[in-house]
Amino acid sequence: MPIAELPALSIEVIAATQADARLCLINRHPGPGEENVPFDWTIALEIVDTGPDGVDLDATQIWVDDALAFDTGVFQPDFAGPGSDLAITADSLRIFIDPVAHFESQATVAVRVVSATIGGAYDLDETYSFIIEDRTAPRVLAAQATGQRLIRIGFDENVKVIDPSGFSFQSLDLPAVPISPVSAILRGSVVEVVVHTEMTPDARYQVTVDGVADINDNPILPPYNATVFTGFRPVRPDNRRFNLWEFVPKYNRRIDETGDLRRFIDCLQEVLDLLLSEIDRFPNIWDIERAPESFLDLILLDLGNPFLFDLSELSKRRLASLLLDLYKLKGTALGIQNAIRFFLGIEVEIVPFTADVMSLGESELGVDWILGPSDRFALYAFNIEVDQKPTNTQREQIRAIVELTKPGHTHFVDLLYPDDSPSLHHWELGISELGINSVLK
Repeated sequence: MPIAELPALSIEVIAATQADARLCLINRHPGPGEENVPFDWTIALEIVDTGPDGVDLDATQIWVDDALAFDTGVFQPDFAGPGSDLAITADSLRIFIDPVAHFESQATVAVRVVSATIGGAYDLDETYSFIIEDRTAPRVLAAQATGQRLIRIGFDENVKVIDPSGFSFQSLDLPAVPISPVSAILRGSVVEVVVHTEMTPDARYQVTVDGVADINDNPILPPYNATVFTGFRPVRPDNRRFNLWEFVPKYNRRIDETGDLRRFIDCLQEVLDLLLSEIDRFPNIWDIERAPESFLDLILLDLGNPFLFDLSELSKRRLASLLLDLYKLKGTALGIQNAIRFFLGIEVEIVPFTADVMSLGESELGVDWILGPSDRFALYAFNIEVDQKPTNTQREQIRAIVELTKPGHTHFVDLLYPDDSPSLHHWELGISELGINSVLK
């Protein structure tokens, strides 16, 4: 709750309301329903009689959280701090209550005020409450390794990461690889910490958190900032049995009184388990649906992807799964249509190329005589029709797709689409011919 000191105060408008009761409870500080009140704040209130009688001090009592704090002009011991004070006027009673003990963090404090006018003709019994600020530090509930380099840490409330490197790890078992934080990902009351290397499977680690605070900036404090978890062990086949210690001759195992040989073999076993887990993940790498995004480009490169468009991760997966089918249809009208539909979502139609050519005995030189292509060109030429006008980028992409998917001996001539530009019908004297290139209106 902010505190402001005003050098001057001017009141421009006063709105008067008629009170329903003779006794009114006003100037409450903290006010009813107020939140984030400092835990050491003083309770202030004023009882006013709007009539001529005045407030009866002997009939005035105040309870704070069901504890009597003020009784007939006397502050009770638990509420008689240095800030407690009483001011009496002819028609009002101003009371300041300073609790000796601070309020608890996030507590809802209820204040009940009972009073009456002098003579007892009118009385007052009103209760209101306010909420204390959060001064409780967050606590670590548990930690769990969810990956070879990922540890999930849970807290008892929503937190924020103030220092991504504020997580220290100590191995409690030997041999164990030391780990250190690289980054921290916040997910409400859970923080996922990424460490720099793979942890030792089944080894116990203790994590100590220093770089976390709750949303009210209360930092985490010992001893509730540490917990123990077990190193992540990757999933392995049930029937796998690859224990290096069992490969060591029994004689060497029997004479290993210090345990140094066993610890050395355990170090080698951890490296072996790590290699085997990497091998076990190979199917996830080459599987199109589960491969990490960084491997999708390599998969497309291995498949000989000829399309150099910027694609999203989902489009890359779809292209990798359909690329072989596109190759099978390469050189066909269906292949061109499927490729354009995949990349642009546009339906197209492949139509033979037709041109205006000279007709012997009918065409007139300089009027409707047009030099057409050779028979061989026209035989292998085609146009593409779309039912909507494409953008400049789409036209470039359609042409690039067609050039990659059409047969090598064919010719893509033009992209045909509806022209929304206005057509002009004119009649120019001496040039236009009625019924041919002019319209009489």
